[in-house]
Amino acid sequence: MIIARTPLRISIGGGGSDLPSYYERFGGAFISAAIDKYIYVAINNTFINEYSIRYSSQERVTRPDEIRHPIIREAIKLHGLGPLELVSVADIPTRTGLGSSGSFTVCVLRAIHAHKRELMTTSSLAEEAYHIEMKLLKEPVGKQDHYIAAYGGITYFEIDKAGQVAVSPLKLTNKGLHDLEDHLVLFFTGYARGASTVLAEQKAKCDSGDEEMIKNLHFIVELGQEIRKALMASDNRRFAQLMHEHWLHKRQRSSSMSSDRINRWYDAAMANGAIGGKLVGAGGGGFLLFYAEDIAGVRDAMSKEGLEEVRFKFDFDGSTILVRD
Repeated sequence: MIIARTPLRISIGGGGSDLPSYYERFGGAFISAAIDKYIYVAINNTFINEYSIRYSSQERVTRPDEIRHPIIREAIKLHGLGPLELVSVADIPTRTGLGSSGSFTVCVLRAIHAHKRELMTTSSLAEEAYHIEMKLLKEPVGKQDHYIAAYGGITYFEIDKAGQVAVSPLKLTNKGLHDLEDHLVLFFTGYARGASTVLAEQKAKCDSGDEEMIKNLHFIVELGQEIRKALMASDNRRFAQLMHEHWLHKRQRSSSMSSDRINRWYDAAMANGAIGGKLVGAGGGGFLLFYAEDIAGVRDAMSKEGLEEVRFKFDFDGSTILVRD
């Protein structure tokens, strides 16, 4: 049996520049952080001539083309795998803005390569996951989720116009890192609409040369550079202020990015001890992330709004194999 584990993520800065509709014209740069909330995929040999697939649903089929789950189907077809048992479980449900689709694809591929006893570089793993979602399934995705899921850590990524990705882990001081873990709080707002809806709108606007969208993304990239400097200088208060500015610009990108309820919850947190925050993911729901000086005040305000907190720390392992038998 093979068991793979892959982290989910919180986006930190520069998100949106990882889509080809933007980086193929201007290049892209973003910061993302893996957290200790995981997707697990187990693969085992089966002694019957069928594929037994279990996730939130269960499938038993005799041919790969019959597999309903698109990512599992394409991964199995890509690698020409015969009948097997594949089981997936997750700490956090899908459609919550934490990059679960990208993490799931990376995790499936990590398990498949281990099952085949193949070595795979981290970059190749991320690119293969991106290939499945972007090229085979035609999803309007970027590279952020696949790369941070594969590498882990708090990491800065640069994408050139040809799509090549340079990976630079942020060298934070222990004091700065511990301060982040102590002051960042994450609250679940409810299930997000599919990221594809929001990302497709961004892609369409970039492809058509929409000046406001491109100008917004240029600013987001510049803001990401400032966030990087603040984090590396352990100036986390400045990081929080920049995160707030990032959110104000991000929600201008699409009418479906936020909602009256999300705006109300955000304002309540800011009025009760948060210095800055943002909605994690493509938008429309998911998780609100805040950097708070008065953590108790923010927790109390969010509790009164009925939002549940998810405690987390950062993950520095990336996608890994837990069991190889």
